[in-house]
Amino acid sequence: MGLKVLSALDTARTQYYHFKAIIIAGMGLFTDAYDLFSISPIMQLVGHIYYSNVSGPSQFQIPPVVNSVMIGIPLLGTAIGQLLFGRLGDLGGRRRVYGLALLLMILSSFGCGFSICTTRTCVLSSLGFFRFLLGIGIGGDYPLSATVMSEFANKRTRGAFIAAVFSMQGFGILASSVVTMIVCAIFNHATSHPTSNHAPQSTDLAWRIILMIGAIPGALTLYWRMLMPETARYTALVERNVMQAAKDMEKVMDVSINQIVEDPGRPIPLPSSTYPLLSKQFLHRHGSDLFGCSATWFLLDIVFYSNAYFQSKIYDSYFPKKGNAFDNAYNMAKLQAIIAICSTIPGYWASVYFIERMGRVKIQIMGFVLMGAGLFAIGGPYYGYLGKGGKLGLGFMFLYGLTFFFSNFGPNTTTFIVPAELFPARFRSTCHGIAGAAGKVGALIGSVGFLWASHKHAEQGYPKGIGMTAVLVIMGVFCLVGAAVTYLFIPETKGRSLEENESEAENETDVEVEINGRQSSPQVFREAGVQRF
Repeated sequence: MGLKVLSALDTARTQYYHFKAIIIAGMGLFTDAYDLFSISPIMQLVGHIYYSNVSGPSQFQIPPVVNSVMIGIPLLGTAIGQLLFGRLGDLGGRRRVYGLALLLMILSSFGCGFSICTTRTCVLSSLGFFRFLLGIGIGGDYPLSATVMSEFANKRTRGAFIAAVFSMQGFGILASSVVTMIVCAIFNHATSHPTSNHAPQSTDLAWRIILMIGAIPGALTLYWRMLMPETARYTALVERNVMQAAKDMEKVMDVSINQIVEDPGRPIPLPSSTYPLLSKQFLHRHGSDLFGCSATWFLLDIVFYSNAYFQSKIYDSYFPKKGNAFDNAYNMAKLQAIIAICSTIPGYWASVYFIERMGRVKIQIMGFVLMGAGLFAIGGPYYGYLGKGGKLGLGFMFLYGLTFFFSNFGPNTTTFIVPAELFPARFRSTCHGIAGAAGKVGALIGSVGFLWASHKHAEQGYPKGIGMTAVLVIMGVFCLVGAAVTYLFIPETKGRSLEENESEAENETDVEVEINGRQSSPQVFREAGVQRF
């Protein structure tokens, strides 16, 4: 039989600490979504302040190059953070770097708000710098939060718990929209509703407040994150200190140490394989899984981030920019809040409910296919949806909302879950970071490249591109490719322990590990009855 402490984790009843861990682990994802969806209305405010002296139709408009840099630089930072912190989480332990990632996010969020100075070049440069650091912190949080939650959860509800952590993104989107609307409404009223061609000095304060408020939830949970013990799986399987793992588990779970400590002198079944990450053995055993996780996340993020930033086109259709800076930012945030409430958040929680009923693979394939169908449905006749005055119809809005629903009740959630379940404990956060970084490369392509390509005519500083119809159809094709890659490369992990999912070689041997202050004797690993560990 396997280790008692791991068996206890797999069979533990759902208890208070699981829900506490969801909140603590979810704050990084909350901050990620808050930053992503607050930047568009903030750019409205920044444009009215720092581009008011530009004449013609480009007045108050952020130039496309500057806008692309502000969108892309945190995504680049996120990719770097996922690789860096993912590896550190395996080398030094999840706990040692978990708080550091959140602390970096908190300080960077405040830094974005301060942005040092008031001249255009200086403000945009410092804003870009702190958004890059914020991206690194957010990137570090992805693999660590997923890994921590997967290693604390039991095997019956593990997927639902990890999905619940990821669902904090939905609340981050809604929070950024609500905060932006409240701040803009207060400042608009306080400045007596300035005209559209005048931005009061207080506008420069408003966007800074919005960004800095995003640091508060993370700051409130930093203390609890620093107090979290190392996960029992890391301590037992990587550090190979089973007694300490039992002690740590007793601190947070409702279980007696006598139930989970190993009998003195009993051989402890632990894997002895020592092959490194960059080796033929790793590629042979885990290369296919890593490719599947990385490729699906890459394809998903091309579509998901493109979809998110295409909201500006819907905004232009329903809310012509005739108001002042506060009105424009308020309306954009209101549109984001409507989409979050009607499609994004329900999609996240549909995943939480169905993930252990349907399984990861079925939900991921279903999500990709239905996202693709929705994109084909709005892409082919896209310009036909434009009514008089260039206003998109309700049919378009319904289908557009469905693409968000099935991205979250689909691959946006499952690509976060599966890498935290497939790989051995000593590679788990590293592989999650690699897959996530591949996703952020896709996000850069989608949010920057497709944003430039989506213009059918030269407009608003963008050159002529291939148009929305072609872009939406290409995105639909990517979704179908994602479904195919899922079917071919992603194994189902539902209802199985993390150790069963690891797919290690069968002929591994036991090693000496510390138990009750003594060393256990070597023994053939398979004799312990564990076939995949």
